[in-house]
Amino acid sequence: MDLDTDHVFMGEALRQARKAYRSGEVPVGAVIVRDDRIIARAWNQVELLKDATAHAEMLVLTMAQEEVGDWRLNDCTLYVTKEPCPMCAGALVHCRLARVVFGAGDSRGGAAGGALNLLQFPGLNHRCDITPLVRAEESADLLRTFFRSRRLESGGPSTPGSMAPENSPSD
Repeated sequence: MDLDTDHVFMGEALRQARKAYRSGEVPVGAVIVRDDRIIARAWNQVELLKDATAHAEMLVLTMAQEEVGDWRLNDCTLYVTKEPCPMCAGALVHCRLARVVFGAGDSRGGAAGGALNLLQFPGLNHRCDITPLVRAEESADLLRTFFRSRRLESGGPSTPGSMAPENSPSD
C-alpha cells in the first residue's frame, strides 16, 4: 500500500472515531481492508455495551472474521486511529493480521511500539507489519478534544495539552 491509500482508509477510521465521540466513547475508530476494500468498520463501544473488551479493534476483528468466514485475517490490514493496547495487539497477532496502520501513538499504553511491541514480539507465532502515525495529528486532536471536554464536565483541569493522547488512558 502507498501513503495515499493509507490516508484514505485512515479517513474512514477517523469517521468511525467521530461516531464513538458522539456516543460518549473514547474516540477510536477502526476499519479492516482486504483486497483494497473495507470489509469491516467499528468504533469503541465500551460504555454502550458495558463491556471492557468492546474496543474498536476487537469489534472490527469479529466483523471481519464473519465477512471472511475464518478467524485468520492474514491478507488483511487494520487501520485504527490510536495505537492498539496490549489486549487488542494480542488479538491482532492471534488473527494473523498482515498489517496494522495506526494514527496517534500511545507511549504509556500502546503495544505497537509505544510502551511495548506485541505486534512484533519475537516469541509469538506471528508478526504484523506496522505503519505508525498515519494522520496522527487528526487522531490525536480528536482524543485531546474528547479528554479536554471530559475534564471540563468533571470540573478537572482544562489546560490545553495537559493530557496529550500519549498520556491519556488506553481506549
